[in-house]
Amino acid sequence: MTTKSSVTRRTLLKSAGAAALAAPLYSKSALASSGEVNILMWSDYLPPAFIEGFEAKTGIKVNYTGIGSNEEIINKMKATKGQGFDIVSPTNNRSLQWGPLELLKPFDMSKVNIDAVNPAMAKIGTTAWNFDGAGVHWLPHIWGTEGIAYRTDKWLPAGDAPSYGDVWSEENAGKTMGRAHSMMLGAGLYMEASGEMEPGSVWAAYGDEDTMRDVWGKITDWCMARKDRIKLIWNDADTQKNGLLNEGVVVGQTWDGPPLALKAAGEPVHYQAPVEGAMAWVDGMSMPVGAKNEEQVYAFIDYAFGQEAAGKAIDSHGYNSPVLGADTYSGDVYKKNFAEAYPADSLANLNPWPAEAPWYAAVRTEFVNKFKSA
Repeated sequence: MTTKSSVTRRTLLKSAGAAALAAPLYSKSALASSGEVNILMWSDYLPPAFIEGFEAKTGIKVNYTGIGSNEEIINKMKATKGQGFDIVSPTNNRSLQWGPLELLKPFDMSKVNIDAVNPAMAKIGTTAWNFDGAGVHWLPHIWGTEGIAYRTDKWLPAGDAPSYGDVWSEENAGKTMGRAHSMMLGAGLYMEASGEMEPGSVWAAYGDEDTMRDVWGKITDWCMARKDRIKLIWNDADTQKNGLLNEGVVVGQTWDGPPLALKAAGEPVHYQAPVEGAMAWVDGMSMPVGAKNEEQVYAFIDYAFGQEAAGKAIDSHGYNSPVLGADTYSGDVYKKNFAEAYPADSLANLNPWPAEAPWYAAVRTEFVNKFKSA
């Protein structure tokens, strides 16, 4: 995904230039009409209506296992040596971790309607996920951001937009939540914005281990000193929703989907990109080496890349689709929520989540564990 330039939801979805490789001839002739497909995917990505629609159209049974983190996907695939599932859903920035594992196999792109999706997001598969030149190992499925959610009946930001710092503030002590590693990264961005750390430090930490240890050492000390202000550390979509509805959380650093789903349901919850910039990601679809139901996989991808199915799904889960024109099948509530989540130049200030090398993930875990055990 590109950022820091003039961009709107429509340009984000429809105009990424000719960045993607030329699409191959696409044919549905080989797509399955029976059997089953075993999917390991984020816990709120496949609404019941989506699954029911796919099964009714194709006759293929979906066996859906929900997860809440990239670590769960990687660890499960490592433990089973890539067996047991036909589709998994890694995030775009995890390619450096997946490549050396050799647990994924490339797609037959003659069976994928790649023209149906945003070319910039499709390009991720042809570049970062083209392992050893063997082909595309990742296709875009859902995109979204991580920013700030809050209860509108209990708290409002001081300015036009909230800040990552609001999660750690004394004002909100005991009423906030976040996911440990990304909440700490958000704290780093706030530290930069408030002059407590050199600008650019958080992104420089992805470059080498020495820099990372220096930067994250400072972030961890800062977060540990304020740990008692955090009420809840979440690990999946349901935990985020429950925190805002039932656990007394007033402000949280969250994904966009869960709070926007609550907002669409009429709850007093709002989600907005913070002043430091929301973190942007694209979750994809990949095929493990042990996938047994390949024809069913391509049938699922074909259905997921359909405008109507994708558009109705985003109404339910609250995230966004890379499928061109999917938003024309979404309702007015989704469109209104999107506009309010990313007002003014918010989309131009997105922070794409950088690619994480294996060493980065390992060292970050050290600091996260230090924070959590403090």
